[in-house]
Amino acid sequence: MTVLILTSEEDVTADMVVLRLGEAGVPVVRLDPADLTQGVALSGEYLQGDRRGHLSVGGRLVSMNGLRSVWVRRPGAPASRAAQPSAWLTEESSQALYGMLRCTDARWMNHPDAAVRARHKPWQLHLAQRCGLPVPATLITTFPQAAREFAERFPDLVVKPVSGAHPQEPPRAVPTSRVAPDTDFAAVAFGPTLLQRRITKRADIRLTVVGDTLLAARKPADPDAHPDDVDVRFAPSVSPWLPAEVPPRVAEAVLRYLTEAELAYGAFDFAEDADGIWWFLECNQSGQFGFVEMDTGQPIAATIADWLAGKGDPGRRCAQGDRSAAS
Repeated sequence: MTVLILTSEEDVTADMVVLRLGEAGVPVVRLDPADLTQGVALSGEYLQGDRRGHLSVGGRLVSMNGLRSVWVRRPGAPASRAAQPSAWLTEESSQALYGMLRCTDARWMNHPDAAVRARHKPWQLHLAQRCGLPVPATLITTFPQAAREFAERFPDLVVKPVSGAHPQEPPRAVPTSRVAPDTDFAAVAFGPTLLQRRITKRADIRLTVVGDTLLAARKPADPDAHPDDVDVRFAPSVSPWLPAEVPPRVAEAVLRYLTEAELAYGAFDFAEDADGIWWFLECNQSGQFGFVEMDTGQPIAATIADWLAGKGDPGRRCAQGDRSAAS
């Protein structure tokens, strides 16, 4: 049985898992959907109540019925590197590839339907609240007056993108930024704006969850850091990520979150305040983990490889037919 990894050619995070799978002797096929019709081919046949399909990647033929699991890591847009790319060809290729893969008995990390839903920040915040995770007061609005009133109630705010994506090419991350006290919020009318109460944090927490395995890392905040350095991705760092214990109530809540989200993998970001409370910021269903593993030595790549290979209990999430959670 083969593990299929859908990701871009340059993905160091995927490289780490491919290495672990290779060491375990598990067959792996790595495919970027962007290469469809240019080095990647597919075929599916549906006849007399039966179906079968094949993928050809770099001359290697793989039966879709022989797929053990599919890891949707960071794939490119289907057929976007074709000789004559077009929106029509991308849609046709996406329908063909993901439609055929949905017909297999493979486990997903993560299922495309669940992954699309999980990217929506408002839905994340609602689910986190429902699962018992503390969530900072948040407003998403295009009403300037609503933003002004929210700022009056919560004078210390940060602003962050709703989607996390940047419209420019190449894509760039947009940092979370502190809102100046004299902001008038008139520009809110031109696009949805996410405002959130700033948590005065003593540490950042990255909790990586694979199936039912929780691997937490903690980065203490620099006591001399500037108050405007609120985004751990861009703030100067004086401390590495260190392994951390997960409070039992947080562990219970994040496992419930993944179960309801129908995810097998999630990278949770929390802000830990002076009282030790972990405030939920977001859950990235395809978040990076290499930087955490390098600092902490936690076996995240090996844990993912074991899940994909079906070792131990692969988890109840995203098994074929387990699509019962409400949207």
